[in-house]
Amino acid sequence: MNALIANDITKIYSEHTALDHVSITIPEQTIFGLLGPNGAGKTTLIRIINQIINADSGEVLIFGEKLRANHVEIIGYLPEERGLYKKMKVGDQLLYLAQLKGLSRHDAMARIKVWLEKFEIKDWWHKKVEDLSKGMAQKVQFISTVLHEPKLIILDEPFSGFDPVNAQLITEKILELKANGSTIIFSTHRMETVESLCDHIALINKSKKILEGAKKQVKESYRSNTFLIEHRGNHFTLPAEKYEIKSQTKIEEDLFSTTIKAVDGIKGNQVIRDLVDITELYSFQEKLPTMADIFIGLIKADGDEALRKHLQEV
Repeated sequence: MNALIANDITKIYSEHTALDHVSITIPEQTIFGLLGPNGAGKTTLIRIINQIINADSGEVLIFGEKLRANHVEIIGYLPEERGLYKKMKVGDQLLYLAQLKGLSRHDAMARIKVWLEKFEIKDWWHKKVEDLSKGMAQKVQFISTVLHEPKLIILDEPFSGFDPVNAQLITEKILELKANGSTIIFSTHRMETVESLCDHIALINKSKKILEGAKKQVKESYRSNTFLIEHRGNHFTLPAEKYEIKSQTKIEEDLFSTTIKAVDGIKGNQVIRDLVDITELYSFQEKLPTMADIFIGLIKADGDEALRKHLQEV
């Protein structure tokens, strides 16, 4: 079963089209990367899923059911703009938010204690949110998002404000949630996070979906038959009808790194056979595209120079 299907979603504000007939399918128990620049429309889509706003047309299905009010109890939402009550104590706040999601006081208390232990922050119960650092408050917000064990979790830039150690801790908890049956929509600009966490992705740009699919299949479809070799000696030639030498750099003394593009149909084994007689190979690998490479190429083709530069920077 699919956790979520958005069919032909359109949302227009005055003269601005935020979403233009966008459709996505999110398989159950996966981590789905919802990607795009600020203003592309992904936040609008997230708000429609959370029933904060309504679509002008199209429909959303949650686990096969048309989106309705009581689905709020099976959705956990961590917005990019955090929303904790600064004057409340951590324990009181988590208890209040858990009860809003339908948990009894008894169940909420038990789950809060478990999560505070997981994050090793049991002594924060009586701390006020305004006394916490940004990273500490982020932990509390994350706990409030998953405390009611939602089947669908939406995380908007969840690593914002975390140092590498705590970012790794959150990563581990996200993977645990997936293993325990949750489906996670993951909105981020960080391409390295997409590489390490996401199973499926969709890219929205200028209110339209321009790419969607399983991450592995997307990367496979953008393979360029390019190979990176390390070798002794920098002078060799290959048949021009079969190969193009794209670049070459010196590593040390007589050791060089060369990038070779082969024509379609030539496999790695054939490349190695053609190289072993003309140079001394030290390493050989296919140069697979990263998600950042793919997105930059797509955005460049889509004519969005600002996003292309942004993706290169992050």
